[in-house]
Amino acid sequence: QVQMVESGGGSVQAGGSLRLSCVISGYTFGNNCVGWFRQAPGKEREGVAVIYTGGDSTYYADSVKGRFSVSKDNAKNTIYLEMTSLKPEDTAMYYCAADMSDFCATSLILGMDHYGKGIQVTVSS
Repeated sequence: QVQMVESGGGSVQAGGSLRLSCVISGYTFGNNCVGWFRQAPGKEREGVAVIYTGGDSTYYADSVKGRFSVSKDNAKNTIYLEMTSLKPEDTAMYYCAADMSDFCATSLILGMDHYGKGIQVTVSS
């Protein structure tokens, strides 16, 4: 059973930074995709950033390009999301995600097979 434990969320002022972490168990890093999704109140869940576990390819939503960076540590089954220049519109519940697919660009758009419980990120103006 795939399980995920997210950490690092919280409240920050606009322009600030946060780093999210997610430890994934019951899942093998190798030839698949992991990443982060978010859902703001009243909005649908959207892909934020995805990384290919078998290499270093990354994929980002247009709204976060140049501000967010996704990374991974295969040895620790852990992924990270470094968020800088945060904006109030980044406020959302952020979910760690893992997919069985290796089509990561598609996973960013269509979603993944497994999600964590989520962690709140609040950016005040």
